[in-house]
Amino acid sequence: MSGIQKVTMPKWGLSMKEGKIAKWRVAEGASIEAGAEIVDIETEKIASAAEAPAKGVVRRLIAQEGEVVPVSGLIAVIADPSVAEAEIDAFVDDFKAHFVPEAAEEEAKGPQPETIELAGRGLRYLKKGEGLKAVILLHGFGGDLNNWLFNHDALARKHAVYALDLPGHGGSSKDVGEGTLQSMAGVVHKFMDALKIDAAHLVGHSMGGAVALDFALAHPGRARSLALISSAGLGPEINAEYLEGFVASGRRKEIKPYLDLLFADPNLVSRQLVDDILKFKRLDGVEKALRTIMGRQSLVLRERVSEIKAPLLLIWGQEDRIIPAGHAQGLSGASVHVLPGKGHMVQMEAAHEVNALIGAFLG
Repeated sequence: MSGIQKVTMPKWGLSMKEGKIAKWRVAEGASIEAGAEIVDIETEKIASAAEAPAKGVVRRLIAQEGEVVPVSGLIAVIADPSVAEAEIDAFVDDFKAHFVPEAAEEEAKGPQPETIELAGRGLRYLKKGEGLKAVILLHGFGGDLNNWLFNHDALARKHAVYALDLPGHGGSSKDVGEGTLQSMAGVVHKFMDALKIDAAHLVGHSMGGAVALDFALAHPGRARSLALISSAGLGPEINAEYLEGFVASGRRKEIKPYLDLLFADPNLVSRQLVDDILKFKRLDGVEKALRTIMGRQSLVLRERVSEIKAPLLLIWGQEDRIIPAGHAQGLSGASVHVLPGKGHMVQMEAAHEVNALIGAFLG
């Protein structure tokens, strides 16, 4: 039906099957812009805001606050003011009559992670999108490609975007060798060679930012730009208590206080998020890998940033309790954005703002 746009339950991550409407940020009759955050959604892993897919007027809120809706289920309708109420009714009735959750889930599944062998070690990655520009997402210490749940799809609308599990993390090999930034940057180099990626825009969070910096210094012609989020490597201060606590903790009550430090709002640390991290930490070889990497986290590349000729974007959460936001200041030529009220996982806490900043930077 012309002029009518559906708003459906998004799919954040491969395992998401449903989400709960936590709070509507808009009311029926409100005029909104495409990309505006209109509803807070809670999943078993994390809570975040969903964006409007189009400009228009919120004509109908289908799902009520507290309601659980399957992925791809209808939650709202956006339409021009000229569209009659009867047309909205017919649109909603038609959607509900033909919606099958299992089929919608399969359709929404999309690309799946792949594993590539590099020098005898497996590296897991997930590619989304197509385009002339290749973008590589590099997560932080103890993370994996799921740290980009709220960013991958948005960036993949215009670009070919690869999210990696760095060595020792996620579904990649737990053999990290020396575990240095240089060795991980070398893995990124091998990955690009294997997939015939001549050059890429690198987006790195925390430790992944330091890996991106080292890569750009070692292979200057192959880093088109660097977008660094709460990046390590730009100063000596880092929350060593967090690193040790994350690695040493093996139980929920032990690790939860350390995970709370990642977010300005600790309520974002869900029970499922904690369980997923503990499950990862119990895999064979993980603790040894993390301890090896942890011992290499003090490398500071700040004085060499001037050698990097590629454009540089720095994004930080002002309330970062892992790496101080002050590390973003004083770097000549860098575009700096410090977001108030956000923590170390700013790409999750302020996904809309971060996606807009990176999108404009790449564009």
